This record gives sequence, structure tokens and C-alpha cells, in this order.
Amino acid sequence: MVTTTQLPASAAPTALLEALVELSHSYGSDPELVLAGGGNTSVKFDDHMLVKGSGTALADIRAEDFVDLDRAALQALLERDLGTSRDEREAAFKQAVLAARLYPERAQRPSVEAVLHHLMPGRFVVHLHATWVNQFSCCREGRSLVLDNLGDDVIWIDLVDPGFALAQALQEELRAFTGRTGKDCPRAVIMQNHGLVVSGATRQETTAHIEWLSSELRAVHDQAAKEHADKERAAAGALSHPGALDETEVRALVNVIGPALRGLLGRTGEPLKVVTFDDSAPVLELVAGEGGCAIAMGGPLSPDQIVYCRSFPLWVAARPGEPAVDLKARLAAAVSEHTGTFQVPPTVVLVQGLGLFASGSTWADADTARLVYIDAIKVMAGARRMGGVQYLPDDFRSFIEHWEVESYRQAVKAAAAGTGRVAGKVALVTGAAQGFGLEIAQDLVAQGAHVVLSDVNAAGAREAAAALSAERGAGRAIGLPIDVTAAESVAQAVHQVVRAYGGLDLLISNAGVLRAASVKTQAEGDFDLSTAVNYKGYFLCVQKVAPVLEIQHEVRPDYRSDIIQINSKSGLEGSNKNFAYAGSKFGGIGLTESFALELVSDGVKVNSICPGNFFDGPLWSDPNMGLFAQYLRTGKVPGATTVSDVKHFYESKVPMGRGCTTADVMKAIYYLVDQVYETGQALPVTGGQVMLH
Repeated sequence: MVTTTQLPASAAPTALLEALVELSHSYGSDPELVLAGGGNTSVKFDDHMLVKGSGTALADIRAEDFVDLDRAALQALLERDLGTSRDEREAAFKQAVLAARLYPERAQRPSVEAVLHHLMPGRFVVHLHATWVNQFSCCREGRSLVLDNLGDDVIWIDLVDPGFALAQALQEELRAFTGRTGKDCPRAVIMQNHGLVVSGATRQETTAHIEWLSSELRAVHDQAAKEHADKERAAAGALSHPGALDETEVRALVNVIGPALRGLLGRTGEPLKVVTFDDSAPVLELVAGEGGCAIAMGGPLSPDQIVYCRSFPLWVAARPGEPAVDLKARLAAAVSEHTGTFQVPPTVVLVQGLGLFASGSTWADADTARLVYIDAIKVMAGARRMGGVQYLPDDFRSFIEHWEVESYRQAVKAAAAGTGRVAGKVALVTGAAQGFGLEIAQDLVAQGAHVVLSDVNAAGAREAAAALSAERGAGRAIGLPIDVTAAESVAQAVHQVVRAYGGLDLLISNAGVLRAASVKTQAEGDFDLSTAVNYKGYFLCVQKVAPVLEIQHEVRPDYRSDIIQINSKSGLEGSNKNFAYAGSKFGGIGLTESFALELVSDGVKVNSICPGNFFDGPLWSDPNMGLFAQYLRTGKVPGATTVSDVKHFYESKVPMGRGCTTADVMKAIYYLVDQVYETGQALPVTGGQVMLH
């Protein structure tokens, strides 16, 4: 049930508001209809109109997110002369629409298409950027195909600036439509290189118009595609992806290009970009097909593409087997040339035969660019099948690039990105499905990082990551399987990190096991397991992430990354009847010091944190395999008869009188990340139980 507690008593009737919210959610959740929070909806009642607020998304819009406007003020605006200059006109239009707000104290900004919504005769209005419509609106033959087949049921509006100019064009077309047909409202309005508008007296009628248009246009498309089949085969010829690369080539290229783009696309002194990779079928049909570069570089198709992907992608040729050093140099030169030509770095990079890389300050931004560009690929493919692509002209493109409305949307998005001590960083945490590792991951996400939770318990890692993303935002966490004792498992996990985020800034090597026993009785297998996970696993993780970190530093010399091993106080002093664990942790500190010496030239700081006893975690408190239970069974604590006796014994050994907590360790992690002059250290967090000399 929609609540209207935040709306004034004179606002829309509850039934209308509920229908509007439901209509918005229905269409906003369909990526074939709405992407990147685009599209808008409205409802009219009395002399009011509630329209979607700018910066909100249809998929999750709330009742209070709609802006209440005075329709009389909107109508009066249409009669005004706002001047001939685009800049003057848009500034005056924005102020006039803001002045039409009935409740300006809410500081809401209505959709730029508010006047268009006012003009549509139906009570409910829906404006969408549907893929199946834009295959016509962005087609050179689109106007004739639509009007010849749908006749007076549809109005077509030629390309015109959004906002005031579009509203004026619609007003003229509606008047002509009424004079021609005697009707006050068409079943749909299609706007060139933009999308569709549909209105109806009820939610059901509005939905019926959209379903009718979809059915009709899909039939027209199929017929037109058949008629242009010969042209399509000659121009595309890419359905079998003859230029696609094999799996080994893909992995090698992605593992270089992703990290390189993270650094090349950002600004000095700022966090590296998030870069996400896509090699789905629609992408490969473009990048692996003949003529793909010419198609992609023809120009943008719609305002959305300009806003979220920038006007032109960067096209890069793939050269399988090319030395990484040459590929990095070629990428740097290509990005520099593109930036010089278009005054901004690319958001989308297309690599011939490989796929699409999309960048952003967050994964959500990068994924939005990816989705919007894939939609553009589908639109281009559909338009080509019907006679050719209608790209936006240069003057219109330039207008959208500098449009204040879009600058406002970007400011809203930036404000929502969030802050924190590791904001903008990508972290990989091993052993993160539960316990200490999970709590580390949770805190990193809360402090603004994107976090990969990896664990041999793959299901647990995925479940924990899904919960974090549900709480903190899509893409803020992913879960991956990893067996730190197996080189290929680690390499595959790192590759998946690169595919999702482009690289990483922080490795938390946390995975560990402990098998306590006397040296006289411990099974060889338990000793081998401790060594493999705690010592070899640390080595393998560093070995596989080091090349990624090196590339990022090479292209951004001001950039520094971090490797932090979660060691133990047992890495600083021996542990009675726990030699396998202590030995592996002693060895880990030796690895840390050695890695630090080698990787400092790659901009990598390597440190260990040596926590005291984490008594509340499963390592200690698990009733069957926890250390308290193990130590009780092995008689490590003289006189202890219960688990509580063992726990009290260990707490009494800590000068601070308690065990270590995640919060204690997080302070150490953030300290080490913040430092620019600290590497090769083993930092105790033991409550004074172990003191360095």
C-alpha cells in the first residue's frame, strides 16, 4: 500500500498515486524499456500534475518522489517567448518549470519533460526509451516505416531539442493530429532518436497502448528485416563471431587491459576507476564482426548514450600474443589521442574480437554505462536490419554534452556515491564467507570499498556478498570460490575480479586454518594443511595479484596499492602444542618482508597484521573444531575441565583483559592503507600480550 504521509492533504487521491507508483515500478524494472533510471511517468488530477522527479529511478520511485506541479503555470509557459538562443531558452525554461512547483520547499526538481506530460491528453503518461522503439527512432527509414504501417494511430516527431522545443513540437503535432483525425490523443508518440510517449485515461489503457505498439512495431521490424536481409548479411556477417578470440587469449588480454584502463581513465590523485568487462553475444557481434569500428564510431544515437557512455567509444585493435608492455603502451597512446580529440577520456572501450570495457567511479556507474551501450548496440543492429542507422547530428550531440540538465543528474549521482576511508577502492578478501574474514569485508564495504568475498565455501561467500549488495548497493560486493592452496583456483578468482572491477587496490590475505596438537602426535596431513593454507596460500595469492597491481602502478605512477596478510600473534612468538600454525605464521612474516622488498618498485606496500586471540570467532569458539575445544581435548591448559575454563585462561593472559575484535583489526588495516611510508611490517594488535622489542 502506498503511503501519502509525506504528501500534503491536497495531493493526489490515494488510488491514483498507487496506480502511478505501480505503473512506474512495472516499466522501470524492465531493462528493455528503461535503463539508467531513465524514462518518466506522471498523473493528472484537478489542476495538478505529479511527475517523476529528476534524479530518481522508476524502478524504485516512492510516492514522495513525484513533484506536484501547477498545470496552469505549465500551460502559460508554452505561450511564452523564451528567446532564440539555446542557452537562454533552456535557462528560462528551467526556471519556469521550477516556478510551477506547488511545494518548492521540498527542493525537488521535476523531469525536464514535465511540459510534454502536461500536453498529453490522458490522465496517465509514460515516457520510455524502449529498445524496440528506438530501433525505429534511430533508423534512417524509421519515420516512413512507422507512419506507413501504423498510420494515424501514431505521431512521429522529428529530432528536436528536449525540454521546451520538444514540448512545442508536440503541441503542434497534437493540433495537427486533432485537425486531421478529429481525435484528441494518438495511441503513441514516437520521437526520433529519443523514445516513445503513451498516455491513457487509466493505468490499464496506458498499458494496453504500450502493448499494442510493441506488437505492431515488432511485426514491422520482422518484415523490414526480411526485405533488407541481403544488405544485412553483407554489412554484418558476424553471427558466427569469426573474429572472436579463444579463452586463453581472452584471459590474457583482459588481465592486462582492465588494470591498465583503471589507471589510464582516471585523474592523478583520485582513486582508480572501476572497469567492468562484457563479452556477451550482442557485444561480440559488434566487436568481432566486419565493419564494427565504423558502426561504433558513427556517433551516438540518443541523449542517454551521450550522458552515460559519452558520445564516442574508444576502439582498440586486438593483437593476441602481443607483449604486455607493448599493449599497455598502445592503450596509453590510444586513450591520450581519444582524450585529445574529444576533450574527455572514453567511458566505453571496445576491443576488436574481445569485448567491451565500461568505466565509472563506482561499479554501479560502470555497469550503467555497460548496459546503456549494449542497448545502443541492439538499437544499431535493429536499425541496420531495417535500412541503416540514424546517428545524432554534431550540433545536437554538442548540445546534450553541455546540457545543464544532465550536469545536474551527474551531480545527483555523484552525491549518492558515498564516502569512507577506502571509498573507491576494490578489495579482495580471502576466507570471507564467515567469521573474521566476513566481518573485515563488511567493514570495508561500509567504508566505501567494493569488496570481493572469496572462500573455499563458495556458496557462503556468494550469500554473504549478496546480502552486502542488497544493503549497500548493487555490485558493492561479489562472492567467488577460491582454494588458496591451488594456483589455478587463485588465478581464476583474480581473473574474475578483473572482469568485474578491472583490478584491485587491496588484498587481504585472511584465509587460514589451525590444527593444534603435540609435535609427538600431530598427523602429517594436518601439518601439511596448515602449511598449504597459511603459508603457500599467502604466496599464491600475492603471486597472482602482483601483475595486476604492477600494471596499475605503471600507468599511474602516483598510485599505491596494498597487500595485508592477517597473520597472528603466533607469528611473533612460539605457541605450545600449536607449532604447525605458529610455524606457518612465522613463515608468513618472512614472506611479507621479502614481498615488501621486491614489490615496492611496483607501488605495492606489503604488511602483516598480527592479531591477538579472536575469541568470539568460529576459529576459537566453534563447539567442535574451535581452539577452545581443541585445547581442552589436548590438555593444553592444565586443570581446565570446560571450554569456559580454557577461555578464561586465555583472557587472563591479555593485559587489556579481553580478546581481539574485528574493530581492533580494522583500525590497523586502515592505518596501513593510509600510510605512504610503511611496508614490510608485522603490526601487533594483541592488547599488550605480545610486545615488540
